[in-house]
Amino acid sequence: MTEVSTRKRVWGWMFFDWASQPYNTLLITFIFAPYFTSAVVGDSVQGQAVWGYTVGIAGVIIAIFAPILGAWSDTTGSRRPWIALFSLMYVFGSFLLWWAVPGMQNYIWILVVFGIGLIGMEFATIFTNAYLPELGPREEVGKLSGNGWALGYVGGLITLVIMLALLAENSKGVTLIGIPPIFGLDAAAREGTRAVGPLTAIWYAIFIIPFFLWVKDMPRKTTAKGALGTGLKQLKKTLANLPKHPSLFAFLGASMLYRDALNGIYTFGGIYAKGVLGWSVVSIGVFGILAITSGALFAWLGGKADHKYGPKPVILVSIFTLVAVVFVIVMLDRNSVLGFAVAPGSSLPDIVFYACGFVIGAAGGTIQSASRTMLVRQADPDRMTEAFGLYALSGKATAFLAPIAIAITTQVTQSQRLGVTPVIVLFVLGLILLTWVKPEGEKS
Repeated sequence: MTEVSTRKRVWGWMFFDWASQPYNTLLITFIFAPYFTSAVVGDSVQGQAVWGYTVGIAGVIIAIFAPILGAWSDTTGSRRPWIALFSLMYVFGSFLLWWAVPGMQNYIWILVVFGIGLIGMEFATIFTNAYLPELGPREEVGKLSGNGWALGYVGGLITLVIMLALLAENSKGVTLIGIPPIFGLDAAAREGTRAVGPLTAIWYAIFIIPFFLWVKDMPRKTTAKGALGTGLKQLKKTLANLPKHPSLFAFLGASMLYRDALNGIYTFGGIYAKGVLGWSVVSIGVFGILAITSGALFAWLGGKADHKYGPKPVILVSIFTLVAVVFVIVMLDRNSVLGFAVAPGSSLPDIVFYACGFVIGAAGGTIQSASRTMLVRQADPDRMTEAFGLYALSGKATAFLAPIAIAITTQVTQSQRLGVTPVIVLFVLGLILLTWVKPEGEKS
């Protein structure tokens, strides 16, 4: 492979992050989730609960099938057809969110199509992540992963700016720059905000093209006919042998917990700001710009730190930072900051929450990039898709735990603030398991 084609392959791989990030940025966190809970459901507490159950159910489905599909893919050597299938799910699930009209009576089908898109996005990510160790030498993987995450954050940032400046309307029916939603969209019917679904779908459909042009599969190892049985046997063997590889086993367990906690923050951050601080969708979007900007910057810086120090120190620092910021968030509402009362109408709670968003973006960017490279150091190079399937399993086996725990805690306490406390417990448990993880993995 020539130098130019290698460079194209790397860029094609990174363009997946650029193409897919808006599902996380626009739909899960900053635009659609708070819109759905407040305008479609019409009750922030009930909306936070049903959203949590939906994300949790999707996580169970992903947990069950991710390692199976990964094992099958490793047996056949085929990834691109799966990525194409899951890309169709991504586009289908996001585009149909246009029909999430305010106050609709039957919003269950909206949750279903959102779940389809979410599952498609997550499965496509598993298969694209598996290309990472093939893109360069081991010592370069951390930097490549960081660059990919940073590029993805930039893509998410650009789409968020497009939404806020041109489409998402505030209570006065205008966008952040003071104009009505473009294309003559009806602000009263929230068509500008609802356009987040089609925008996400179209963005992905366009920018996934470099991936399919430049990233190719290795030669097929065996026919698809017997691949499933062979792959399942290998998966069974891998699972049976996991306890014999305590470093990998501990890392999968740790990442299962701390990534679940991080996803809980991302999933409910916008909903929290809407319900607790009374922010508009536009204000939440500005918060998102700040968080994504810091995420892009620190994913890039984190890649450099990973390259120099290895992924484990980057992960540890990120988790300690996230525990501290979640504690601040739990102690924050419209009338108080860290337990100290503020004057009515004070902007201090807003300023503190913006600062929290910056820190969450920074730590979230570094921990996700470093976790991806940590798995590369722990896993068998010949079973990398299966390893990322197990990584997805470890991330999704309890992916229902954070959203459902938040949903239950919110319902029991009738408090959105107390509802997010389970993520602190998950972060701490993840820290404990990381003590058994060897930075360079186990040499066999």
